[in-house]
Amino acid sequence: MKRTLYVSSMMVLGMLALTLASAFGEERSTLERATLDIAGDTLSVEVARQADERARGLMERDTLASDAGMLFVYANQQSPEAAFWMYRTRIPLDIAFLGADGEVRAIRHMQPCQAESSAECPSYAAGASFRAALEVNAGYFRRHGIEAGDYIPIAPLLSPH
Repeated sequence: MKRTLYVSSMMVLGMLALTLASAFGEERSTLERATLDIAGDTLSVEVARQADERARGLMERDTLASDAGMLFVYANQQSPEAAFWMYRTRIPLDIAFLGADGEVRAIRHMQPCQAESSAECPSYAAGASFRAALEVNAGYFRRHGIEAGDYIPIAPLLSPH
């Protein structure tokens, strides 16, 4: 089933960012925030644009609200061999690899890894080229009927801020 999902972007700064931080678990993040409207439900995402933000991702968090996630944005297309790992990640996650047009190209299920070394954690290759990746709680995509071939319009979030 092909569906188009809608996005509206907003940036939250200063004190408002601290107020909203509780929606993302115990971590107090200063990342840009955006709202994705997915099949009538709202998903609040933190947007990781810089290499250090993407490397940290959702590490060390004990919880992630059911309506929250993280969008990893890249300046250039990433190869199918590019992979994510779950080093120091405590929450089971699903990840959707998205093309620049917002097409869901692949979805992977990822398990937490608390190993002492990142080399001991499995990696999850995209298997398709991508421009962004969306991490959410495990089962989110299944519960919302999202699958490869669906669209999440992320174009407003791909431009540099």
